[in-house]
Amino acid sequence: MSIRIGRSLWCCLLGCAGLSVLTAATVELKRAQYQIDIRIDGKPFTTYYFDPQMAKPYLMPLRTASGDVISRPFPVRNDVSMANPKMKAFEPHQRPLYFGHGNVDGLDFWGEAVFDRYFHQRQAYGRMVLKNVEDAHEQAASAVIRARFTELSPNNRVIGEQVQSFVFSGGPRTRTIDCTFVLYATNGPIDLGDTKEGTFGIRLGPELSAPNVRMVNSNGAVGEKEIWGKPADWVDYSGTISGQPAGIAVFDHPESFRHPTTWHARSYGLFAANPFGLREFTQDPDRDGSWTIPGGKSLTFRYRVLIHEGEFSAERLKAEYERFAAEDNRPEVKQAQGHPIRRGATVPAGSR
Repeated sequence: MSIRIGRSLWCCLLGCAGLSVLTAATVELKRAQYQIDIRIDGKPFTTYYFDPQMAKPYLMPLRTASGDVISRPFPVRNDVSMANPKMKAFEPHQRPLYFGHGNVDGLDFWGEAVFDRYFHQRQAYGRMVLKNVEDAHEQAASAVIRARFTELSPNNRVIGEQVQSFVFSGGPRTRTIDCTFVLYATNGPIDLGDTKEGTFGIRLGPELSAPNVRMVNSNGAVGEKEIWGKPADWVDYSGTISGQPAGIAVFDHPESFRHPTTWHARSYGLFAANPFGLREFTQDPDRDGSWTIPGGKSLTFRYRVLIHEGEFSAERLKAEYERFAAEDNRPEVKQAQGHPIRRGATVPAGSR
């Protein structure tokens, strides 16, 4: 009993001081064949799916600390029958939380072949197949998952490998996912093309979509028109869920490729960080956001997803971002990233 009281008092002091929204919480993992369930303080938070029948791995659903779902409820596996294909911004390939790019060696890893009849990108589709779950363990106040995937063309040509790493944690009114994605050019160079269709994506439900959403970024810009395609340290979507204020922020780490990233942020519910779409974002034919990963090298992307309840001011989000930006030596992050990184050094984060 005394331990619980002490922890609650400490959490209260931290919250009052504005030092952190992250407090100790129990995080549990439950592994099945093609998924891992994540529970925080005994309540379902999300599930990591990596079934080879799906073109890419993803997290679904995303919940607040109170248990309210903030992500879109479809697709369920490859099924979109619950939705109306004629609805605005149907976009069936946009899963609740995923990583994919629309032009990888000329292949579309953002869209999915199974949904081609709804949304054809005029490109052949790539897919990701699980190689192995390299790590899945619980820690004192968080849990870590790291999985390696092979990126394949339609004829099973190996494009490269991708390692996805997540650190899950939470507090009384928050849920946090630290995400690291590393692309490895294991089979020769990988060309990442300039397109707005990418890259780290979240698809939100109606409560955090127009006309109910308020979008703001680290530069003080408000609304899709001022945020879409612009560089920023972070972006936040907020609204009202179950009668209470809530929202979700994504922070771009200074070590992540092309920080501060540009944002493919749409008021209809798409929330994506995309550092490649410079020509499309600016409509400037002289800009080129493409990048080539040399053979044997890699490229790293690092983000924090913060799901919050209650009023979160821009000042509070800035403080939380600065806390994240300073966290580049945490043991759990290094372990989640699999340091030392294999198959060559990471391409410098500051490269343009």
